[in-house]
Amino acid sequence: MFKKEFTPGSKSKVKSSAQRAIRTKILETYPRLEPHVDELLPKKEQLDLLKIPDRVSLYCLGTTPLFWQHMDDAIMPHLQVVHKYPWAFPRIRIDRGAIRFVLSGATLMVPGLTSPGGRLPGDPEAGEEYGNGGKDLEVGDVVVVEAEGKENACMVGVLKMGTKEMKEKKKGVGIENGHFVGDGLWKLDLS
Repeated sequence: MFKKEFTPGSKSKVKSSAQRAIRTKILETYPRLEPHVDELLPKKEQLDLLKIPDRVSLYCLGTTPLFWQHMDDAIMPHLQVVHKYPWAFPRIRIDRGAIRFVLSGATLMVPGLTSPGGRLPGDPEAGEEYGNGGKDLEVGDVVVVEAEGKENACMVGVLKMGTKEMKEKKKGVGIENGHFVGDGLWKLDLS
């Protein structure tokens, strides 16, 4: 979505009622963030809305990007938030071979997730780290993509196929690319 660099549009302050609604929506989508929501979205701080190309809204706190949303789609975390609170989001892992495709902005295909280096929720060898409470993820869920052998997440995207179906079919489009390390949103200067 953000393959190329871009210049942001208008910046406006979010009303306190809208700020509460955004906070509630974030907690509904990412319940594991609840213990740290006051640190992430302080009630007394002013949240800003930055309009960026392709009808995307970016929510910022000062010069720190927090979450973004395309039209009425799911609200998604910026990778800076993911790197600070990695355990708060549903995660999957790609194998080493898929890293270069993700970092070039390609759609993530299922073989990169089902190969020996990949991890999906519910895999016996994945352990609790990718367990998601023992539940499979569904189509439309926001997921953080980590890479085999790397410390930080490299992408945030939306599942185009449920993880149960991925394990059965082992082919097809797995994740629609949303925001990855090195894309226009990552390089965006808010200062």
